[in-house]
Amino acid sequence: MGNKLFQEARKAVEIAEQKVMLATTPEQFEDAIAEIEKAKNNLSSAFANSTTAEKEQLAKYQDQIQDLYDHLT
Repeated sequence: MGNKLFQEARKAVEIAEQKVMLATTPEQFEDAIAEIEKAKNNLSSAFANSTTAEKEQLAKYQDQIQDLYDHLT
Protein backbone atom coordinates (compact mmCIF):
# COMPACT_ATOMS: atom_id res chain seq x y z
CA MET A 1 0.00 0.00 0.00
CA GLY A 2 2.87 2.39 0.66
CA ASN A 3 3.16 5.42 2.85
CA LYS A 4 -0.36 6.82 3.22
CA LEU A 5 0.83 10.26 4.30
CA PHE A 6 3.12 10.42 1.27
CA GLN A 7 0.22 9.51 -1.01
CA GLU A 8 -2.01 12.13 0.61
CA ALA A 9 0.70 14.77 0.18
CA ARG A 10 1.14 13.89 -3.48
CA LYS A 11 -2.62 14.11 -4.06
CA ALA A 12 -2.83 17.45 -2.22
CA VAL A 13 -0.12 18.88 -4.47
CA GLU A 14 -2.03 17.70 -7.55
CA ILE A 15 -5.25 19.30 -6.30
CA ALA A 16 -3.49 22.57 -5.47
CA GLU A 17 -1.92 22.64 -8.91
CA GLN A 18 -5.30 22.16 -10.57
CA LYS A 19 -6.88 24.89 -8.45
CA VAL A 20 -4.09 27.36 -9.25
CA MET A 21 -4.22 26.69 -12.97
CA LEU A 22 -8.00 27.09 -13.13
CA ALA A 23 -8.29 30.13 -10.85
CA THR A 24 -9.76 33.19 -12.58
CA THR A 25 -11.89 34.86 -9.90
CA PRO A 26 -10.88 36.23 -6.49
CA GLU A 27 -12.80 33.41 -4.82
CA GLN A 28 -10.98 30.80 -6.89
CA PHE A 29 -7.65 32.40 -6.02
CA GLU A 30 -8.54 32.23 -2.33
CA ASP A 31 -9.53 28.58 -2.76
CA ALA A 32 -6.25 27.87 -4.55
CA ILE A 33 -4.27 29.45 -1.71
CA ALA A 34 -6.22 27.36 0.80
CA GLU A 35 -5.34 24.21 -1.18
CA ILE A 36 -1.69 25.25 -1.23
CA GLU A 37 -1.77 25.56 2.57
CA LYS A 38 -3.36 22.11 2.86
CA ALA A 39 -0.67 20.68 0.62
CA LYS A 40 2.07 22.31 2.73
CA ASN A 41 0.59 20.74 5.86
CA ASN A 42 0.33 17.33 4.20
CA LEU A 43 3.92 17.56 3.02
CA SER A 44 5.12 18.41 6.51
CA SER A 45 3.20 15.50 8.00
CA ALA A 46 4.53 13.08 5.41
CA PHE A 47 8.20 13.83 6.10
CA ALA A 48 8.31 12.18 9.53
CA ASN A 49 7.63 8.62 8.37
CA SER A 50 9.15 8.73 4.90
CA THR A 51 12.05 6.90 3.35
CA THR A 52 15.00 8.80 1.96
CA ALA A 53 13.63 8.45 -1.57
CA GLU A 54 10.21 9.69 -0.46
CA LYS A 55 11.81 12.65 1.31
CA GLU A 56 13.59 13.59 -1.90
CA GLN A 57 10.29 13.50 -3.78
CA LEU A 58 8.55 15.45 -1.01
CA ALA A 59 11.22 18.14 -1.30
CA LYS A 60 10.42 18.39 -5.02
CA TYR A 61 6.73 18.68 -4.17
CA GLN A 62 7.56 21.47 -1.72
CA ASP A 63 9.38 23.33 -4.49
CA GLN A 64 6.39 22.79 -6.75
CA ILE A 65 4.03 24.17 -4.12
CA GLN A 66 6.26 27.22 -3.63
CA ASP A 67 6.24 27.81 -7.40
CA LEU A 68 2.42 27.59 -7.40
CA TYR A 69 2.21 30.10 -4.55
CA ASP A 70 4.63 32.43 -6.34
CA HIS A 71 2.46 32.14 -9.46
CA LEU A 72 -0.54 33.46 -7.50
CA THR A 73 1.21 36.30 -5.72
